Amino acid sequence: MKGISYSRYGGPEVLEYGDVRDPKVGPDQVLVKVRAAAVNPVDWKCREGYLDAVLDVVFPVVPGWDVSGVVVQPGTSVPEFSVGDEVIGYVREDFLSRGTFAEYVAAPVRTLARKPRNLSFEEAAGLPLAGLTAYQVLVKALEVERGETVLVHAAAGGVGSLAVQIAVHLGARVIGTAGEHNHDFVRGLGGEPVAHGEGLADRVRALVPEGVDAAFDTIGGETLKTSADLLAPEGRLASIADSEVLSYGGRYCFARADAEDLTKLSRLAEEGAVSVHVQETFPLERTADAHRLSQEGRTRGKIVVTVDWAAEEATP
Repeated sequence: MKGISYSRYGGPEVLEYGDVRDPKVGPDQVLVKVRAAAVNPVDWKCREGYLDAVLDVVFPVVPGWDVSGVVVQPGTSVPEFSVGDEVIGYVREDFLSRGTFAEYVAAPVRTLARKPRNLSFEEAAGLPLAGLTAYQVLVKALEVERGETVLVHAAAGGVGSLAVQIAVHLGARVIGTAGEHNHDFVRGLGGEPVAHGEGLADRVRALVPEGVDAAFDTIGGETLKTSADLLAPEGRLASIADSEVLSYGGRYCFARADAEDLTKLSRLAEEGAVSVHVQETFPLERTADAHRLSQEGRTRGKIVVTVDWAAEEATP
């Protein structure tokens, strides 16, 4: 089968399009015909070796953790899915080797949920990792409740845009930091936008003089410190970007593959509470360009790679 792989750490130039090994389908796995796979910042961080201390690597590596597609073979111990089912998945294992940027992926059943019926494959591919990150931080780490005020950083990005929508669904007032060109986008998600950068703390305090009940840091560094300073006396803090959050009494979070949580996200999408904005799509063979765009750090919503099956399916 065709796919993307890399045999050493490095920049986007190490990504190669070509033949990759066919996946074997274990008893607790599902063979998925990939229609789309979203790019996340963790993909290029893995590619450059930043996670080498915590994840074993078996080269060559097929990158990617997000997927949407169609079940073509359930494992022998999998009654949950049947051939033809449309699914989404956060297909992360505890090592790097068998990713989603390929024509097929053997996904552990614990990583999958049914695809939202109202989302395209491209939109649905952007939901798993970013959505699980946002959901698990807001619901499980920060325990956001109705009537509270939540500060979300990078509110126009992949995780941030979903966090704004989920927090609004939970009944919270959401303050979202974003560049001014993204303020209307954040408003459309239900958040109150504030410009990031110098003077951020003053701008947030003008909106919430008593401090925020919860802050969701996606950037780290000075932004994390500012978030801690903006908390109300009993406020809670979580970060997905900087372990220094622990020194402020906060939670350091990393998304966990959880079929139940992913199913809840899929239902929120079908109810219209959550949508996925796709900034740009790339064909599978141009995954390196998708990585380059992701590394620029100015993405609105998600970047998605697609697998074009049209030519093959049209062949008699």
